[in-house]
Amino acid sequence: MITTTTTSPATPSAAQPALFDTMSTMRAMRRLKPDPLPDELLDQLIQAAVWGPSGGNMQRYEYVVVTDPAVMARLAPLWKRCVDAYLATTGKHGPEGMPEAAYRRMVAAIEYQRDHFAETPALVIPCYRMPELQTDDAGVQAYVAALGPDAAADLAQTQERFTALAEGSCVYPGVQNLLLAARGLGLAANITIWHLMLEAEWKETLGIPADMRTFAAIPVGWPQGNFGPVRRRPVSEVVHRNGW
Repeated sequence: MITTTTTSPATPSAAQPALFDTMSTMRAMRRLKPDPLPDELLDQLIQAAVWGPSGGNMQRYEYVVVTDPAVMARLAPLWKRCVDAYLATTGKHGPEGMPEAAYRRMVAAIEYQRDHFAETPALVIPCYRMPELQTDDAGVQAYVAALGPDAAADLAQTQERFTALAEGSCVYPGVQNLLLAARGLGLAANITIWHLMLEAEWKETLGIPADMRTFAAIPVGWPQGNFGPVRRRPVSEVVHRNGW
């Protein structure tokens, strides 16, 4: 059974900076006003994302920002197909421990966003292209010597997962910065990866190169409702000190 606690924002102090208040009230906000967002505000979000760390400081990220209602209208049917597929499978039942009423409210918000997606003021698609790994015989020998032959062989079997995690680690810190910046500016946003179910069609619609990976679809706009405390598992349930 998963138990959750409501994180209550505390008055910022030297020990509790304002950022903590921002994080503790940064719920996924799916009901957006259709009001357009100025480019200057969206540029602030991308600037925050660019400030995020990137593996090896390669900075090979790119951000597609959609604000054209005509383009959003072409994306809306793709979004609907992805959301419907999610709600028919993974999203059919709420997480263990989540009250049914709370889950139904979440689904209602997801359905609202699906049905009004064409009215989304802005959509951000973070992209990344990992460069080809460059090695030589001496480097490979040193690599195996450092890891040991067994670990090197194991890693070779999981190279695809390792690469995916390496790419994600170069993108998602920036995405989190973007979400924090949105909350700090009073904007609603939520991160999804449902578009990956139809990634080829999304990329074709947006003209994203075939060899560029996409990592999220982030709708952004002014919220219809109010920000509030998030509900998360208490720290005492998730921390393992000095080992599992």
